[in-house]
This record gives sequence, structure tokens and C-alpha cells, in this order.
Amino acid sequence: MNINPNNVEIIISAVKPDQYPDTGLKEVALAGRSNVGKSSFINTMIGRKSMARISSKPGKTQTLNFFNIDEQLVFVDVPGYGYAKVSKTERERWGKMIETYITTRDNLACVIQLVDIRHNPTEDDRLMYDFLKHYEIPTIVIATKEDKIPKGKIQKHLKIIKQDLDMDSSDTLISYTALSKDKNPMIFNAIEKYL
Repeated sequence: MNINPNNVEIIISAVKPDQYPDTGLKEVALAGRSNVGKSSFINTMIGRKSMARISSKPGKTQTLNFFNIDEQLVFVDVPGYGYAKVSKTERERWGKMIETYITTRDNLACVIQLVDIRHNPTEDDRLMYDFLKHYEIPTIVIATKEDKIPKGKIQKHLKIIKQDLDMDSSDTLISYTALSKDKNPMIFNAIEKYL
């Protein structure tokens, strides 16, 4: 899959189904804890530095952000889960918004769940993965921030993630760093299986 970074645009930020865009394209949702690197992942995958806003403060994404990727697919950036510094009511609202999107959206082809390779998956990571499996949503797990650990320990960390999430053998697990585009083809190939 070749992406023209000059043909990528944010379509809409939505909070409810009647705001979802009608593009006819398959969608790939990006889910993960706050500050796991979803925005950096989007920017690196599409070859743009600031298409998705990056913040050092968790909880910046508060809507479903739909990105048209070269008229080939749509990335949907969802609010990060597990961020404690927003009210319980706000977390519940985000959770319901994400649940509604994932369980009702016909265009959804798969979910990319991002986890931090440096840490064991959190309870929230496990709950999200189990939720996706319960609804039989194809899932690609991306272990971000691989540049933060020694290369010789990457496989060990991936094994821990696979075990902690109790990953299905049909799901893909890829380590990743936003500092390099080297794994973009591998990730786009994994996505293409579901388009």
C-alpha cells in the first residue's frame, strides 16, 4: 500500500454516529492508553509530521478523529483509555463513545491497539483487547516506543505482551518506533488483510 502524504486529510471529529463520515472506505481504529503514541503513530505511518496533534499531556484526544488516508482507508483516532486525570463522568463518556463506534460501525475493518513495549500491558490494555475479541474485531497489536529499549530485549518484551494479553494466534503483534518508517510496509500489509 503506497500512501501519498499530500493526499491525507482530517475529515471530521465526531462524538456520535450521526456525525460519522460517509466515505465508503474501510476504517482502521487506533486504540491505546493515553500517551502511548497514537498520534505519533499516525503521523509516521502517513509520512506527515503534524497531521495528528501530538501532546505531552495525556487525554488530548477527546473525540473520534477520522483521517482519510489517500482515498484508500480511514484511520480513526479514538480517545486514550486509562487516563486518571479526567473526571469519571468524562472517562465513561469516552468509553461509551468508543464502544458505540467499535460495536456498530459497519466500515470498521480492524483495530490497531497500541501498547507501550517498555511495560507489561495494563489492566486497561487487557480489558480493551478482551473487548475487541468478545466482539470478534480483527486486531493488530503495535508495541510502541521500541527505540526506548535495547534491541536485544525486543523479542522478550513482545513475548510478555503476547502472553499478558493472551493474544489470539490470528492477531498480529509488531514492535514499532515513530522515529522510523521501516515497519510501515509490514503494518500496512497487516491492515490490507482486513480491507
